[in-house]
Amino acid sequence: MIRVELVRAWPQCHESTVVELADDANIGGALDAACWALDAEFLGLAVFGQAATMETKLHDGDRIELLRALQLDPKQARRLRAERAKRKAT
Repeated sequence: MIRVELVRAWPQCHESTVVELADDANIGGALDAACWALDAEFLGLAVFGQAATMETKLHDGDRIELLRALQLDPKQARRLRAERAKRKAT
């Protein structure tokens, strides 16, 4: 048996759960065991920040992260922060 943690987060809160699975388990089995699913809000998966799929094999102690879509492109966010900093400096 292996134990894995599943994590999902929203802007002001997060939720996590630990499930026990068979040694040959994959992410799909972990989601089923936790009664969680990918949906319109959570579109992607990662294990310790590395992209994963439903078929990714799990190891004891893994952390599965359900990923939400980006609200803003990281490059655009950086530009906006730089513009705000420039305005504050003047």
